[in-house]
Formats: sequence, structure tokens, C-alpha cells
Amino acid sequence: MFAIIDIETCGGKFEYRRGHVIEICILIHDGLSVVDKFSTLVNPQCYIHPTYTRISGITNEMVQDAPTFAEIAKTIWDMTENRIFVAHNVGFDYGFIKEEFKSFGAKFRRDTLCTVRLSRKLIPGRKSYSLGNLCESLGIDNEARHRAEGDAIATAKLFDILMQIKSDHPQYRTKGVDELMVRRIDKIKKYILDKLPEECGVYYFLDRDDNIIYIGKSVNAYNRALSHFNTKEDKGKKMLNELYNVDFVPTGSELIALLMEAQELKKHKPKFNRQRKADSFTNSIEWFRDERDIVNFKLVDYSEAQKPLMSFSTYVTAREKLDSLIDEHTLCLKYCGLTEDTSVCFDHQIKKCNGICADEEEVEVYNKRAKAVLENYIFEHSDFVIVDKGREPGEKSVILIENEQVAGYGYFDMTAQINSPEDFKSFVKKAEYYPDANDLVRSYLRQNPKTKQYKLSASA
Repeated sequence: MFAIIDIETCGGKFEYRRGHVIEICILIHDGLSVVDKFSTLVNPQCYIHPTYTRISGITNEMVQDAPTFAEIAKTIWDMTENRIFVAHNVGFDYGFIKEEFKSFGAKFRRDTLCTVRLSRKLIPGRKSYSLGNLCESLGIDNEARHRAEGDAIATAKLFDILMQIKSDHPQYRTKGVDELMVRRIDKIKKYILDKLPEECGVYYFLDRDDNIIYIGKSVNAYNRALSHFNTKEDKGKKMLNELYNVDFVPTGSELIALLMEAQELKKHKPKFNRQRKADSFTNSIEWFRDERDIVNFKLVDYSEAQKPLMSFSTYVTAREKLDSLIDEHTLCLKYCGLTEDTSVCFDHQIKKCNGICADEEEVEVYNKRAKAVLENYIFEHSDFVIVDKGREPGEKSVILIENEQVAGYGYFDMTAQINSPEDFKSFVKKAEYYPDANDLVRSYLRQNPKTKQYKLSASA
């Protein structure tokens, strides 16, 4: 069974959140003929711009007393349930209706069939596959163009013609119409999306031999995976050609998803991921205070860093970062370990350094700029826990930072007895430390300043 649908809207192709449905017609087709119909104007509860009135002829006055989408939602749901959603350029109609349902919390998912694509398959070589041009060339009358019922009836007549062409075609007559339309990528898309929930977590794309070819994370795994199938990049398309399966690990917490993804990328090094695959670090920028209490920064080997501010997988990227800090915060080359201790730095000679190296700037004034760097790259406390969302109701997550390093994460039941912040540590599963984990936590806390944090005692 098919549900042939057309809508009129007060928004454009990619304006689901700004536009709304203002008219809808649903024709139920049993494969031979139309057996049921639902057609109505819809009150969009917003202003219809004259641009869209000129297209459809539908005015604000016409929809004033019409039902809202919410009032007809059950009818639309019931009439399309367990039926293939058919439309001419189906992405437009399906996208709008899905967004309307989403606006009040309902997840609308239906198999779809596009009569544009079906027409290209069965009657190739046309200059245009617009509904108007196809109707004209095939002798289909449409006395109400750009109105939902008129276009839906025209689409149903086109569908009938296409079904007749298919039944007479020696290559396609034994295939079902859904089989005719589905490419391998369409089958994989449906299979992958059906396995992924609209939840926060980490997903793994697998090839036919179950090798991990891509790892991703998202607060909505379904939507993120959907975006992969809409890619225009050659590398993305190549990945889809190798995609056969997917695994998903729910995390609840976006921060844990970030940390898990970074860790898994280093472990598996998927061929289609670009970032955070490096698991070895060569250099660090460390910081310390000297005998004059001046805040110093220095580029050192990763293994030698005593108080690393940040770490890098190559010397070049480390040096580029240190140079950018010097320029951004007017730091002195001498106190960044880039000139001899006894000399005045070159930047002071060209007036890019304020003279801390020549005793022409107060230590307190210089340190104020240096501390601005520290505030961006070190934690407020060296030992603390972050409490975040869990994977299900009644659960919370916890991330542990010890000695200014991400030590691990875990989950706990909200009924658990917790008498002090130290009790959180019993729920944590230790994880291998990589310096970029600190970057992820710092960035997350800056973007989410209300995240709950609990300082641990110094002896913990």
C-alpha cells in the first residue's frame, strides 16, 4: 500500500524550522487505484508571506479557521503507517512533515518513494522531470496546480502510468516498485539508520569484514549518521561504498562521548577518520615559575615535561602553538625558552616585547598576561570529578581528573549513597591517558560552565 502525498507550505526547501505546512492531501493507493483520500487546509499558526500566496493562492484568511497540524497529526500518522510515503520530490514533503511531528516530540519515520527518481528510471531522457512538465508530456490534466489535492491527484496518475510502464518492461516487471527504486546505498542507509537511536553516544562504521572504518560521536547518533549519507565529499562517498554495518555505544554524557571517541580513534585508527588518531606525543609546552616568580613557558620533549600545559604529536605543531601564544599575549622569547638566559630577547629590540627581559616591565604586569594563558589551559583544581548525564533515567555519569589529567569515567545509580566527592571514584573505570583528553574536558567546561564539578581533597 502507498500513501501518495502533496503539501503546500509557507517555507522553502531547506526552511523546515521557519516554514510550515498550509495544505495537505493524502491519497491511499493499493497498487491499482486510489482507495481513500484526506485533504485539508492547515493553519500554520504563523504569517503566510505573499511570496507563498503567489505560488499556491492560499491566503492567511483561507487558513484562519483550518485545523492546526497537531489537530490532524493522528490522521496523517494513521494513514501513512505501514505504507510507503510517495511524493514527487519526496525529500521536500517528507522533510516538512517529519519536522512538523518533531515540533511536538513525535518521531515520524516512513519508507519513501520519489516519483521523480522513478520517472528517471522508467522514462529516461526527458529534459525536465518537474511534475508540470511530466504531466504535460504524458497527457495528465491538472486543473489545480500548486494546490495539494490537485498535485496529489496528478502524482497518483503519474504513478499509475509508471506502474504500467514497469509491468511492460522486460527488465523491471518482475521487481517490486520499492526494489526497483532501492540502490545498495539506500538499503545500507535504511539498515544503518534503523540500528541507530536518537541518543548520545559513539558509533562505529564497519566494512563487510567487520573492520572499523570510521568512528564518530554525537548527541544524536541517528541524525549524525544521516548527515553522512548526504555528503558531497568524495572521501565520504567512498566510505559509504565500503559501509556494511554499524555498532553503537550509548554514553548519555556528551563529554564521555568526546573522550571515548578520542580514545577509540587512537586504538583503532580507522581509515576514514582524519583527527585525533595520533597516539604518540613528541613535545610539550610546560610552564613553571623561576626564582623571580616570573611565569615561564618552555618547549620540551614530551617525556621530560614536569608541568605540561599542552602536548603535541610533532615538534612543528608545538613550536607553531608556542609562537602563536607569544604573539597573542606579548610574551617574552627569553621566558619562553627561545633565547639565552643572559640576553635581551630579539622581540624587545623590534619593540614586540615589553621589556621584562631588560628589567623594563614589572613582573606582576608580565605575569598577568602569562596567567591569561594558564587560565585557558590548566584546570581550576588538580583533582576533581565532573558529574554529568547518564545513559538512562536514574543514572548519572562521572569523569575523574587526578593530578590535572583525565583518569577515567563511569556511571552510578542516583540512589547510590555518596557522602563525599571521594566516593565518586569507586564508580570510575580508569582509562589510558592521552594529553588531548585534557583539551576536550577544558573545551567542554568552557562551553558548559554550569556542569557540576566537585573538588577532591588533596590527600585523595
